[in-house]
Amino acid sequence: MPTYTAPARDVRFIVNEVLDLASFGNLPGFESATPDIIDTVIGEGGKFCEQVLAPLNRSGDEEGCTRHPDGSVTTPSGFKEAYQQFKEAGWGTLAEPEEFGGQGMPHVLATALQEFISSANQSFGMYPGLAHGAAAALQAKGSAEQKAMYLPKMVSGEWLGTMNLTEPQCGTDLGLIRTKAEPQADGSYAITGTKIFISAGEHDLTQQIIHLVLAKLPGAPDSSKGISLFVVPKFLINADGSLGERNGVMCGSIEEKMGIHGNSTCLLNYDGATGWLVGEENKGLAAMFIMMNAARLGVGVQGLSQAEVAYQNAVAYAKDRRQGRALTGPAEPEAKADPIIVHPDVRRMLMEAKAFTEGMRALCLWGALQVDLSHKAATEEERAQADALIGLMTPVIKGYGTDRGFQVAVDMQQIFGGHGYIREWGMEQYVRDARIAQIYEGTNGIQAMDLCGRKLAQAGGAAIQAFFKLVGEECSAAKADEALAPLAERLEKALGEQQAATMWFMQNAMTNPNHLGAGAHHYMTLMGLVTLGWMWLKMARVARTKLAAGAEDAVSDRAFYEAKLVSARFYAERFLPDAGALRRKLEAGSDAMMALDAEGFATAA
Repeated sequence: MPTYTAPARDVRFIVNEVLDLASFGNLPGFESATPDIIDTVIGEGGKFCEQVLAPLNRSGDEEGCTRHPDGSVTTPSGFKEAYQQFKEAGWGTLAEPEEFGGQGMPHVLATALQEFISSANQSFGMYPGLAHGAAAALQAKGSAEQKAMYLPKMVSGEWLGTMNLTEPQCGTDLGLIRTKAEPQADGSYAITGTKIFISAGEHDLTQQIIHLVLAKLPGAPDSSKGISLFVVPKFLINADGSLGERNGVMCGSIEEKMGIHGNSTCLLNYDGATGWLVGEENKGLAAMFIMMNAARLGVGVQGLSQAEVAYQNAVAYAKDRRQGRALTGPAEPEAKADPIIVHPDVRRMLMEAKAFTEGMRALCLWGALQVDLSHKAATEEERAQADALIGLMTPVIKGYGTDRGFQVAVDMQQIFGGHGYIREWGMEQYVRDARIAQIYEGTNGIQAMDLCGRKLAQAGGAAIQAFFKLVGEECSAAKADEALAPLAERLEKALGEQQAATMWFMQNAMTNPNHLGAGAHHYMTLMGLVTLGWMWLKMARVARTKLAAGAEDAVSDRAFYEAKLVSARFYAERFLPDAGALRRKLEAGSDAMMALDAEGFATAA
């Protein structure tokens, strides 16, 4: 059976030593994140995920969710009880605003917990995760009345929420939606239409579910500029706050999916359901993007999470499974065979997984800090830069993080050989569960186009130039340390490849937009490589400082920091050289890619 242990030591390292969260104690919300509180959240949150959520992961996958004839849905055994524990412990309130009952702590800590939850049980984590996104949209665009009605109970976890975008005929191109919103005399709207792929659309974890729904008003422009956002509760709410009659929204079916079986992915039918406009008419897409951007960062964390739990189990297996002998001679002559962890190809996969997961963890937590600083930094200039950086980095965290996270899950399955392909060892579930993260909240091709087609050029390229400056400064500082100079030089070279690729886009994409589309995924991957290289250089500098100071004279600490330096070196040597190849692919342009007509793709008459 697979197991999971929260990587608490690594999270503490990043939060306390790399990000130095305590240094932001003068900012609102950060004052409560004392070292003791940080340690408690990481420690106790990790235990909750290990002891309560992880044991339900496999059984939830096997049992799945059940739709009943009346349209109600029950979640797998144990999920409802686990959610009650989650809610009562206040885990969902960590970073939510105090004015609505949250704890107002940094998003950094909530993201650390989010990783633990998704590793332990990705399907479970999607229920509160979608609610956080819905609450964020209401906080930003809801009226005072809507905030007062919905947010306290959504923040507490008494109510959960969803986002409803996709329809059978449209996903990415939301201008094609057909769901209608008819104005009513009382100021409400009658919502009619069908939404598909709605995660947590119906369930038994909470009685009330708050749906945020995209729909079109009569006479609205027939495009994405004609979309409005509506809040549609499962149950109507009485004047005293109690739940009233059932609204006209029903689960028509549960999708039969490759993975995340423990989450109810629903087709929802809206039959004149009562809803209320959120924000301005025809401005719904902008409002929904607040929720989508939060969700995209969360999906990036899911890519990390599945990679991490798959890696943990592969390491345990590689240390125990005996096959063959080390190439340099028997590692354990007294045994009939050596553990497979002695084999370089197994080591290759494990080291690639370790380098990705630890680098990605640092990036996700750094990104969470930017979310915090975009709201709470001391100056407007600092807030604007943090907002620009996390906007630029969101498609990279989501796209590169889930592409690489899925590959790690597959590689860790590979280490198990035939045992990885059968259900007994649990590795195939991690592969299945990881796969969806590359698809939902905007496929990774869409993430790449968002990065290259929108984010690079925003504000005259200010965000990407700020990124280049930060990475360049990190390289310059590290080169002052003889031991780190080779790492810094490799990162500097990879950064140069990205800068050259950026310039090529500027020179060629305007004349032929297909050049941008053909190279976008390569660019996103290239930026992911450079960004994780930046994180690794940050971590290596901290490790060097700690070792020079004696690492608190603890053997375990010395081993931890020394492992960081080895992993940083591996990343620089084995990941960063790919930057040059990615640039060359990008600069090949789109001519060969677009040369065939549609019929040229056929292989059979």
